[in-house]
Amino acid sequence: MTEPILKIEISDSVATLTMNRPDKRNAMCDELLGAIDGFFLSPPAEVKAVVITGTAGHFCSGLDLSEHVARDAEGTMRHSRGWHQVMDRIQFGGLPVVSAMFGAVIGGGLELASATHVRVAETSAFFQLPEGRRGIFVGGGASVRVGRILGADRMTEMMLTGRKYNADEGLALGLAHYTVGEGEALAKAQDLAGRIASNAPLSNYIMIQALARIADMSKTDGLFTESLCAAITQTSPDALEGLAAFLEKRNPTFR
Repeated sequence: MTEPILKIEISDSVATLTMNRPDKRNAMCDELLGAIDGFFLSPPAEVKAVVITGTAGHFCSGLDLSEHVARDAEGTMRHSRGWHQVMDRIQFGGLPVVSAMFGAVIGGGLELASATHVRVAETSAFFQLPEGRRGIFVGGGASVRVGRILGADRMTEMMLTGRKYNADEGLALGLAHYTVGEGEALAKAQDLAGRIASNAPLSNYIMIQALARIADMSKTDGLFTESLCAAITQTSPDALEGLAAFLEKRNPTFR
């Protein structure tokens, strides 16, 4: 029986999505991208956080060039915009998403990781945007998401030279938030996802929706948006439960 291209396992309130193309270093194809999109379009109701990882020693080695389809300019633009829709769904769908990374985090794999909210890298992880060395340009959101992590200057150098960053360098640059030993990324990511899932769902949702958008705003617009977010969360039933739990010296029980 053929294994699914995306394995989905749910434990308690955390879903683990495993990209399953071991013979391709989990290179992204339309079928795999569609499977990821399908999950985030309609996640199970009990899921409160998600972990994305790869298999056979690699997170995702980028776009599967062996399945490249010749497209005209309009077709290429529309394909790129399709990637943007999926990455936006991951970033802004409302579920906190943690990446467990190891081995190749290249091209589209880095675009996928940068759309997630927390990134854990094993010491084997390496990060690269090789598109510029192949005569093309990124199309899955890297110019915005990776560019805002690295800054335009450093990303320009990375793409011009095809430079690879290792796990420690990725941590220093913000491509990863945590580094762990070999074989430890998934457990760390699932632990973080479990902790995040225990937060109030509304505050998780507001953090996911607001912070990235506030970064795009002027100072005055950002501060006003912050006040709106504070008003929404601090007057919610979960806020009352959180305060009561603090005063009663117990763990909160959110909705």
